[in-house]
Amino acid sequence: MITLIAGTNRPGSNTRKVAAEVERQYDKLRVPVRVLDLSLLPGEVFLPAAYAEKPATFRPFAEAVLAAAGLVVITPEYNGGPPGVLKYFIDLLKFPESFNRRPTCFVGLSAGASGALRPVEQLQQVFGYRNAFVYPERVFLPQIHELLDAQGRLKDPELVERLGRQAAGFVEFVERLQGVKLRAVTA
Repeated sequence: MITLIAGTNRPGSNTRKVAAEVERQYDKLRVPVRVLDLSLLPGEVFLPAAYAEKPATFRPFAEAVLAAAGLVVITPEYNGGPPGVLKYFIDLLKFPESFNRRPTCFVGLSAGASGALRPVEQLQQVFGYRNAFVYPERVFLPQIHELLDAQGRLKDPELVERLGRQAAGFVEFVERLQGVKLRAVTA
């Protein structure tokens, strides 16, 4: 299974809309996905005591990462970096096993022209430090407000196709590295 991390806790975020498009691309490939929406993190994880002892309500989030054959991180750009909640989420996960030798892929989106290049590169450093296998094909979605229609779907078929190519390549990357078969077999 692939786990998608929608990397902000902002309600109704464009990140969650892009995550839904990424999820559709994996559905087309018949690859099971789980979406971790950081806006659903329980409030008690933000208490200072959570560093020492994780609340039981955090367990499903941590287990989804540990159970994932691969991770897709979808991050917006906030003030030139990833959202603080995404870094905090990473900091709460078990070390080193959460990312160690785990294939990871990135999609960035921003209101500006960079498409979250800086946050993606910063996160690649963090995941590299944690010994993740970073998939090199990244997708950047600049000026996201102009790219989404009224239903929150990407309007540009080329961008949708680019997400599809990234998903297909990442599935192959994960299957080869992990020695698993992700695609559902039809009879």
